[in-house]
Amino acid sequence: MSMTTAEFIREYRERDIRQLALQANRFPDVDMPYALDQIQGWQIARRKLPKWAACDGVIFPPHLSMEQCSSEPTAQYKLNLAMEWAERVGHASSMTDLTGGFGVDFSFTSCAFAAATYVERNEQLCHIVEHNLPLLGLNNATVVCADAVEYLSTVEPQTMLFLDPARRDEHGAKTVMLADCTPDVVQLLPKLLEKSRFTMLKLSPMLDWHKAVDDLQGAVREVHIVSVGGECKELLLVLSTVVESELKVYCADLSTASDTSSLFVYTPGSSAPVANSKLKTQNSKFVHEPNASIMKAGCFDELAAAYGVSPVSRNSHLFLSDEPVEGFPGRSFVVERVTTMNKGELRKALVGIEKANIATRNFPLTVAELRKRLKIKDGGDVYIFATTTAEGEHLLLISRKYR
Repeated sequence: MSMTTAEFIREYRERDIRQLALQANRFPDVDMPYALDQIQGWQIARRKLPKWAACDGVIFPPHLSMEQCSSEPTAQYKLNLAMEWAERVGHASSMTDLTGGFGVDFSFTSCAFAAATYVERNEQLCHIVEHNLPLLGLNNATVVCADAVEYLSTVEPQTMLFLDPARRDEHGAKTVMLADCTPDVVQLLPKLLEKSRFTMLKLSPMLDWHKAVDDLQGAVREVHIVSVGGECKELLLVLSTVVESELKVYCADLSTASDTSSLFVYTPGSSAPVANSKLKTQNSKFVHEPNASIMKAGCFDELAAAYGVSPVSRNSHLFLSDEPVEGFPGRSFVVERVTTMNKGELRKALVGIEKANIATRNFPLTVAELRKRLKIKDGGDVYIFATTTAEGEHLLLISRKYR
């Protein structure tokens, strides 16, 4: 990269890349395709990886790799998990990331080990990571350009192996089965267990974690479902034969503000079903909406038992309580009114409400259809939950956020 191109990137990195592309003729000495990639990469990093964005000289990969890489909160979560497991197995000497990619997860998890190896078959990514690691202060790392499966057969036993299998087939379609990812973790399972004290798998949140656990034949010790900003981002599985323990599921909801982060841990099948709540319009109650990780886990009976809340019905995934529930992993609301879909009741219940945030759970109408019927605009501080009780009655819970 020439000095002219480097200076252009520094000077214009906060500009709109589309406008810069249109002005390319003004800068004949600038490698414009490279400069635009770096400016766009920095702009994404400023949002997803602020520590990387603050580091001068870091080279960013093409747009797709930047969009698909981990964010700083999820990478930090994996570092904490790696440290906990290294302590658990009494060993923190070495780790190998077999599917290195842009190296975000590697740059974090490698900090838990005395030595770390990054493996990636894409030569361009290897060159980028080899350039970036020293700038990020990582001096315990070795970069290897190799195929993951071939390298696994030769690697010495490690404390941790890390894999993030590709989730698309040869036609570019998203895969929904663990065995369809590349490399095939199910086929590699014996070798992974032989070569590590524990293995961490990063998977798509779209995968069925129950099926993945079954496919991995009793080797999974922990399932971590990680959400950021209300969206489920990652599914992490920790495999080990060194540690014998019953399966635990961790539902983590991360936030930039630590006081709003939450973690719910449970053992699958540990709780009996909780009876549905019988809503009464005359009672003031609280309604609770689980976070995205809880929704993905499907641990509604365990949640109800742990927090003493009652489900509206088996398929509504909304919970009620007579009193506030501190620390509930999700959002809590004060129910101000409850109404059926009867026109007269609706008219009375909606008096003074011109705007509201509407959510439908186990309800015959979509949000758009219900909003049209209610003639209410989007927004404001009122929240309407449209749901169906265990008795089949369609109700609207008109609420406001608790605290």
